[in-house]
This record gives sequence, C-alpha cells and structure tokens, in this order.
Amino acid sequence: MTPTYLRSGIFLAPFHALDENPTLAIERDIELVQHLDRLGYHEAWIGEHHSGGFEIIAAPEVFIATVAERTRHIRLGTGVVSLPYHNPFILADRMVLLDHLTRGRAMFGVGPGALVHDAKKIGIEAADQRPYMNRALDSIVRLLNGETVTETTEWYRLVDARLQLPCYSRPVMEMAVAASRSPVGALAAGRHGIGMLSIGGTSPEAMKQHARNWAIYEEQAAEHGKTADRRNWRLVSMFHVAETREQARANVRFGLERFAQYFRDVGTFPIVPAGIGDAYEYLLDNQAACIGTPDDAIAYITQLLAGAGGFGSILELAHNWADFPATLRHFELMARYVLPHFQHSREWREESYGFARGHSEEFRSQSQAAVQAEIDRRRVE
Repeated sequence: MTPTYLRSGIFLAPFHALDENPTLAIERDIELVQHLDRLGYHEAWIGEHHSGGFEIIAAPEVFIATVAERTRHIRLGTGVVSLPYHNPFILADRMVLLDHLTRGRAMFGVGPGALVHDAKKIGIEAADQRPYMNRALDSIVRLLNGETVTETTEWYRLVDARLQLPCYSRPVMEMAVAASRSPVGALAAGRHGIGMLSIGGTSPEAMKQHARNWAIYEEQAAEHGKTADRRNWRLVSMFHVAETREQARANVRFGLERFAQYFRDVGTFPIVPAGIGDAYEYLLDNQAACIGTPDDAIAYITQLLAGAGGFGSILELAHNWADFPATLRHFELMARYVLPHFQHSREWREESYGFARGHSEEFRSQSQAAVQAEIDRRRVE
C-alpha cells in the first residue's frame, strides 16, 4: 500500500561536539524532543552508542523513560538498540516494561550495532554482528508473542524463557529493523513483517539501494506470509531549513564541518569523503541533504518519495549542524510549512477559503440586505 499521509519524526543518535558539556548536551536532546512534541511531530528514535565520543546516549530505554514523562503525544523508539550487545530475554523484558510505562508510546527499533569499536569492547567481531542480530531478533519476536524459548548460541543461552508480562500495545509493541546498504536489515524486517528504518543517506545512489532493500523486504514478507505495507517504511534524511537559503547556509557553519569530520574519523562510512573542502557544497551537489528554505524541503521530500515509490515516515537526522536556537527554528518551520504539504492538512481550508471568496459579492449583498431589513423593521416599530 502506498501511503497518502507522511508521518514525521527524528532520528537522534545524538551527535555532540567534543568541546561541549555532555550533561548539558543530553539535556538539550530532551528539550528537543519536548519541542517536537509541542510541534506535533509523530515520533523520535533514540540511538545506542558506547564509543567515539560524539554519540553519547548509551541506553535509549533510559532516555525514553525520562523524556516520556516530559511529553504528551510523541512516540519514542529505540533507534536502534544493538541486539548483539544484549541478552534477548532481558532486553525484551525491559522493552515490555517501557511499553507499559509509556502507555504504548514506545517502539522497539533494532540493529546489529553501527560502531565496530562498541562491539570490540565486549569481544564481538564485526563479522558476527549481523548474524547475531538475526538470531536475537528471532528469539525476541517469539518472546513478545508469548512463546517459551530455549536456545543456546555463541553469546547467550535461554532455558524455558518466557516473559511474565505481555506488551501494553496489542498484539505487540511496534518494531522496526535498521537497514542501510546491506540487505540484512531488509531480510530480517521482511521475514517478521515488521517495520524498516532506512539509514545511510538519501543521495540518488543511496535511494536506489533503499528501493532495492524495499523490494527485498516485499519478497521476504510474501515468502513468510506477511503483508508488506509502505506505511511501515521509515526513511532517514538530512535537512536544515531557514527563512532564506543564505540564512540556512550561515546557520550550518556552526557544526556541519565537525559532523563531517566525525564520520571521516570514526563513523562506519564517510558522509562527506576525505579531501572535500566544503561539506555544504558537497552535500548539495550530491543531493545528499536539503539545506535551504521550506520550499526546498518540500521539493526534496517530493523527490525522495518519487525515488522510493513511497514510504510512510520521513525521519530527520538530528545532527546539530546549527546552534540550538536555529535548530529549534528549523523544526518549527518544518512543522508549520513543510510537513502539512505531505499530511494534507491545509486543503480543506483552502477549499473553504476559495468557496467563500468566489461567493463574496453574493454573501456581502445578502448580509447587507439582512442588516438593512433589520434597520427598516426597527424604524417601522
């Protein structure tokens, strides 16, 4: 099914420069999610990282439990929890608790782990991360469905493991698998019929890979008796908007180059390759991000929808390219002028306005005649 309504959200790793106070940086992340809740954003996905210095939320479940108490509507997902780092029974049990604590606002996003250094610290080789994720995900899905699981793997053992609580959300809490350039995430998500979180950029070349992964998802879903629904496909992209293109470019001078350098130095793939002198020019030339006005963002999302053939949610990567006030203003502009275009929330107003304008002379004449009739009636009395 091709969605006609585009949901909105963020993908919050987060990314914070090394010269910042980490406590205050995390507090700003909480403030950002509160801001998005007030603006009507649908969801926020929170990452898990343990090394590298920039991405400093180690336990997305703890962050979600905190921010859930300070928000009202926004749904909150692990984006993503790295399955090889956890015992699947304990993790599933924690997520069920979070589902109850949030009254169904929690979402369970999973992946193999993005940073090799994280895995190395607990003795896991990079080559094992994706197979480990698949094994753990199979067990977690069974546990959430109320099954009893006995299983022995290279890094965990389950003996008659069964959850003591069902999910608050029925039949189970919403789940999604991260999918980037490899097909592993699409294979796992399609096999279980759960959501897919496409990360890894939105340049035209990246969009071709995302579209291929969705085709794999559809094949796997059909093979395992699941329904492939594009409303469960979320695409992560990069934006910064301001009132003018010049202002947007000035805003991202604050942190774009440090963000690009982090991915050159630490990240699993360089968003801006080494040797590029101007990250801003590179991202725009390669159509890998939108830095401009709300109209530019509308055009860019329209292009992404066409390249993918449709998806259910657009997730903005929370990147701190701009300082915090400009970042908050960016999200306000997106909520006021960009997202309504894809959520069809303005058309009825426009139709109502157009009808009233088209009949304005008639309605004015009727109003004036009614007033005059009352005046004349009063004179007679």
